[in-house]
Amino acid sequence: MAIALWRVLAIVSVALALLGTVLPVLPTVPFLLVAAWAGSRGWPRLETWLLEHPKHGPAIQRWRDHGAVPRRAKWFASTMMVASAAILALSTVPLWVKIAVPTMMATVAAWLWMRPEV
Repeated sequence: MAIALWRVLAIVSVALALLGTVLPVLPTVPFLLVAAWAGSRGWPRLETWLLEHPKHGPAIQRWRDHGAVPRRAKWFASTMMVASAAILALSTVPLWVKIAVPTMMATVAAWLWMRPEV
């Protein structure tokens, strides 16, 4: 039963990562990190495939080895968060959302910039 749950999490994560390849607001690599993590618990072949992937495998391995995020990814994520906050500010959502969401994004951005860049 537990293996099936790990596999479902891995499949959902890979599906979200695939969506992230075509939707600019949805990140790809974080979902692949989750997929590799879930795969290590219930689907070793998927984990191996992800780690050996020519484009995303090195990012997953850097994260596992050092918790590292490339500078380019930090800039891209930060830019997308600022753009999202700007769009949110211009929207008609309640004020508490206009405050809470950018606050959360700023927290994530601060954490992201504290990660090593190996």
